[in-house]
Amino acid sequence: MSSIVIVLLVLTLTSAGFAIVFYAIVKRNRHLLQEMDAQLKEKEKDLRREIERNSNLLSRVIQNVHPETALSPAKVETQKFKMVTVLFADIQGFTRIVDEMNPESLIDELDRFFLKFDAVVQHYNIEKIKTIGDAYMCAGGIPIKNRTNPVEVVLAALQMNAYMKDLQANKDQEVWSLRIGIDTGPVIAGTIGSLKPAYDIWGTTVNIASRMESSSDGGKINITGNTFMFVKEYFNCKYRGKMPVKNRGDIDMYFVEDIIPKLSKCDCFFLPNTEFTTQLQLLRLGDLEEFVLDKLEKGLPKNLYYHNLKHTVDVYTQVELIGRAEGLCEEDLLLVRTAALIHDAGHLIDYDYHEEMGVKLAKEILPKYQYRPEQIEVISSIIMATKMPPNPQTLMERIICDADLDYLGRADFLPVSNNLFKELHEHGRISSLTDWNNMQVKFIEKHQYFTNTAQKLRNVNKNIQLDKIKGLIVSGVS
Repeated sequence: MSSIVIVLLVLTLTSAGFAIVFYAIVKRNRHLLQEMDAQLKEKEKDLRREIERNSNLLSRVIQNVHPETALSPAKVETQKFKMVTVLFADIQGFTRIVDEMNPESLIDELDRFFLKFDAVVQHYNIEKIKTIGDAYMCAGGIPIKNRTNPVEVVLAALQMNAYMKDLQANKDQEVWSLRIGIDTGPVIAGTIGSLKPAYDIWGTTVNIASRMESSSDGGKINITGNTFMFVKEYFNCKYRGKMPVKNRGDIDMYFVEDIIPKLSKCDCFFLPNTEFTTQLQLLRLGDLEEFVLDKLEKGLPKNLYYHNLKHTVDVYTQVELIGRAEGLCEEDLLLVRTAALIHDAGHLIDYDYHEEMGVKLAKEILPKYQYRPEQIEVISSIIMATKMPPNPQTLMERIICDADLDYLGRADFLPVSNNLFKELHEHGRISSLTDWNNMQVKFIEKHQYFTNTAQKLRNVNKNIQLDKIKGLIVSGVS
């Protein structure tokens, strides 16, 4: 065979070999790509399932935060409420006005007034009950229980009255004068009627509020001593004597004049200023506290031996103590206390990303309690500041970080620490108590409290606890 033929044969075989190898590589890479694609699709499915799971958990956590007040009458069960503020308002001398006024004009005027009243009560989350002729009836604290309803109903009354007085000042013709009566106490609420079912309330509180209205004067807001006890720190009230009520004896009565100067806008003594709003939010914080603590008590996993209800209460208490000592203003105290209340609520949804879940909960829940968007953003930042390792940027963030690790310098450090070990061990984060103690020594040696208050209160005791752990390691306790 000639050398040329041999060379051509070798080249042919070599090319075929390269082609075979190339095909094998392409086939293998195609198989790898298919495997990677399948893995990515599976991970995408897992991620979607996790998102859906978290969304479902989030929905379950926040359900019934504040159901809509416009409930279908057929779905409202009869309930007893311990603290409801009932308002009655009517037009003084309405019978005479009806006799003298054109019917179409009469209805137009009433409609205009009641539309304004509706807007006011809706703004303060007050439930409109009904109108009968010239009478307007509403109540705060139903169907959602709250502790702010006396203040909110009186605020609404002031603005209703101010609206009527403003009309009087700007019209030549005679304008109707409003009488308002208010009482606070227990009521029964439910739905009556089958043809036109309606949500209504009954009880002594309703009757007394009606008596307060009929005993009031034109342009005045007449409240009982019960209501006065709840609102006296917010409004200027003038005592006007007693009124006998069957089965209740003599009841004190007060005329509400305006908001106290330091809580009202300079040019409008019936409109609240920022300080008033903050005070009302601090009062409303009690409702949020009740809601969140109830959810934590009923919903937290049983194997959270450290991140449990007690820990939230400890941090919630401590941020207020440190915050006041550090000189926080009332609004900042409100924000840091709110963050402390919610900071571990994310454990209801996810263990590893509970801070992020806590922020989600805050953004869903807090608008229902009338927190402003900018306040919610600050609260979210405070919550995220507790994520390890802590890196607080503001005083409020430093305060919550110190409160979150307050136990490091407390006398009950060891039992609390053991609870944290037990929790982490069950979640597969730490293997043995010896490893845990060594980890704690390293952590505490590097740890520094951020605020002057925590440093003064806890640093000495923290060093004592550090010595105790080192002693446990030396003695071989595990």
